[in-house]
Amino acid sequence: MLTNNPVSDPADRLIFALDVPDADRARTLIATLGEHVRYYKLGLELFLSGAYFELADELNAAGKQVFADLKLFDVPATVGRAVAQLSKRGVDFITVHGQDAMLAEAAANKGSSRILAVTALTSLDQGDLDDLGFDCDVAALVLSRAKRAVKLGCDGVVSSGLEVPALRAGADPALIAVCPGIRPVANTDDQKRTLSVEQAFANGADYIVVGRPIRDADDPAAAAAAIQAQIESVFK
Repeated sequence: MLTNNPVSDPADRLIFALDVPDADRARTLIATLGEHVRYYKLGLELFLSGAYFELADELNAAGKQVFADLKLFDVPATVGRAVAQLSKRGVDFITVHGQDAMLAEAAANKGSSRILAVTALTSLDQGDLDDLGFDCDVAALVLSRAKRAVKLGCDGVVSSGLEVPALRAGADPALIAVCPGIRPVANTDDQKRTLSVEQAFANGADYIVVGRPIRDADDPAAAAAAIQAQIESVFK
């Protein structure tokens, strides 16, 4: 199964997680990666650096796409207003990690941005969900959240690629599936529900999010180029 959502250029399907502590490190990585990365995810760590919006504006000016991954969770009206503010910055994707009313407010205020509902973090496994008090398995939780998100006007979800086939079959085949936890090599970090580049797209992912395998490589540009080559081989 490949994605049902066309993306004009396969190179746009790689989203690099710019998870660094400050703007200097971010700008160095952006310059290093150059043409090998067109889409950047800006998360919570960078948000707290104080240069988040400045970097988002710089990426937009350079013709890059921006994914604001802040996993908004607050009073629904506050979430809606926060989404409206982010949309003014020209970001493409915005993540919301909340219940139905939060998702509905986000969708109602998204402007030209697209809302992604977070289903279950890829750092969580079944044991973690049990500890948190969820009386269901990971697959059931992801499917339930995805179905509600689509009905509430969200554009897609953030989900492990492991669950995407079930989402395509049970939620909406047209939803956008953005999949973190991609590991081109054997995994030893805190991501638990991982899979390879090829398997993620074979399962129906639209985009993959890759951070540490690129950021921490001896040659980040070469690592990104290698992943782009894998993506191109899938969609050629």
